[in-house]
Amino acid sequence: MPQSDGTGSSSVTADDVDQAVRLAVGILQQAPPPAWEGKAGSLDWDCWETVEHLSDDLFSYAAQLGPRTPPLEGLVPFAWERRRPGGPANAIHADRAAGPAGLLQVLEASCALLTAMVRTTPPEVRAHHTFGVSDPEGFAAMGIVETLVHTHDLAEGLGLAWNPPADLCSRVLARLFPDAPASTDPWPTLLWATGRGELPGHPRLTTWRWYATPRS
Repeated sequence: MPQSDGTGSSSVTADDVDQAVRLAVGILQQAPPPAWEGKAGSLDWDCWETVEHLSDDLFSYAAQLGPRTPPLEGLVPFAWERRRPGGPANAIHADRAAGPAGLLQVLEASCALLTAMVRTTPPEVRAHHTFGVSDPEGFAAMGIVETLVHTHDLAEGLGLAWNPPADLCSRVLARLFPDAPASTDPWPTLLWATGRGELPGHPRLTTWRWYATPRS
């Protein structure tokens, strides 16, 4: 159950991370194996690479919270590498021989790591992120945004329908996008806030970011 953060809005929880990835995997399991070689929506990556990137995001957010003294000025120094020019720079790569089912297992495992770290890390802990030193709730929200919007990219590439829960979108918008309009539908607003869609009455964004620093 979402919890109040004391400001009138609900906080983002480890259960929310688990829900986002569980719903995403449920959709992505429907894709036929040949479709994974196609591009993921407007991205320059194919669908396989995009799931690897998403898995890497969740893993790296968990890793930032992991050290006894989390870094405040940089990333935990895993070695990231690109498997091809223009591909995502990841520490996490899936064995292609395992097929799409194995790829989605990698995603679920990375989700489990982040979920566990968010549940067990004290809320006062802080760790570095490019968009602001953050807390466990912030890393949970970032993992959810990455999951929701990259599943949107994947659904476009794989020919699937994806419409995540409005309440989940609302909570991550409130946590990470304080300047986003609050009177519009949450899912189109999240797509707009991440440069992926139009929103009536608001110019389309050509650059965007979130704000990971806790505001309370």
